[in-house]
Amino acid sequence: MKPTTRRTLAAVVTGVAAAVGVAATPAAARAVPVPVPLGGAETALGMELPEVAGELPVPTAGAPEGPQYVEGRLLPERTLPQLPVRGGLPGVDVRQPLPHVLGDDFDHAGVDAPAAELRTLAPGLSLDAPLTAPNPEALGLPAPKLPEVGLLAPVVQTVPVAGLGVGPGL
Repeated sequence: MKPTTRRTLAAVVTGVAAAVGVAATPAAARAVPVPVPLGGAETALGMELPEVAGELPVPTAGAPEGPQYVEGRLLPERTLPQLPVRGGLPGVDVRQPLPHVLGDDFDHAGVDAPAAELRTLAPGLSLDAPLTAPNPEALGLPAPKLPEVGLLAPVVQTVPVAGLGVGPGL
């Protein structure tokens, strides 16, 4: 097998594997983990520092709903359709040592706010021409009318979750 054939085959297999992996991954799991390495500072300072990790979401654009043609209108109902975008809110996981403020059993505090799924729709536009549809009673000529303009409001949907915990050595 030639090297170019092998490279082409490898590229095709890699592309198919990536497409299958993305399709099998749920939208909430499409976040890139971002660790914050503080181990070197902990060793240099000789003290326990907080453990911090985060998640950055990867937004993905969806397919917009196409224009809908309505009887009696010259232009479609959604002239500029709304674009759906899925992503998420960034997540954070922080573990902080406490100086035994709440007693001996409580020496760590933790905050866990995982990346939450976020669904949005961009604003859209719906308008109609200042003419009616062709009227067969008026020899097929359209009649004048007031133009119609409508703004489709943007939509944002999410359910963020966070947890706070205090305990020994979280």
